[in-house]
Amino acid sequence: MGVIICAGRIGGCVEGKCNGGNKSRRGGVRIGGRIFNNIKEGVWGGEEELVKVAELRKLEQGGRIMEEFVQEFKRAARGSGYKGRPLIEEFKRGINGGIRRKLMEVENPPTSIEQWYRRAMALDRNWRESRREEERLKKKEIGGGTQKQERRSLP
Repeated sequence: MGVIICAGRIGGCVEGKCNGGNKSRRGGVRIGGRIFNNIKEGVWGGEEELVKVAELRKLEQGGRIMEEFVQEFKRAARGSGYKGRPLIEEFKRGINGGIRRKLMEVENPPTSIEQWYRRAMALDRNWRESRREEERLKKKEIGGGTQKQERRSLP
C-alpha cells in the first residue's frame, strides 16, 4: 500500500485515489490543515520532521519575552522542513496579536524570517520598556504627595 497523505476536505489518498471526507480511516495528526498518516522516509521527511512540525505549530509566545520565543521557535524550526513563507506564517501565528498587527501594518513590513525575528524582538523590547516606564510614573504619582493628587482631580 502507498503512502497516505490527507489534505483538507479531500480525505485519504492511497496511491493517487482519494477516499473523500475530511478524516482518514486510520486517524492521524492534524498539521496545518493536513493529516499525515503512514509517512515513510523520503516522501515527506519522516516521523522526526513530522514531530518538529507539530512542535512548531504548538508554539505560542504568551507572556514570554520575544527573545525567548524566537530561540524556541528557531530550535523547533530546525528540521521541520519549513522555509520561506510557510516559516514566516508559523512565526506570525505564534507571536502575540498586538505585535503581529503592528509589524504587518508598518509601511515596509518584514519580508524574511530574520527580519521578522529582529523587528519582533525590538518591538517587544520597546513595548515592555514602555510598560515599565508607565508603572514607574504611576508609582511616582501615587507617592508624589498632594500636588499630584490635586492635578488628577482637575478636568
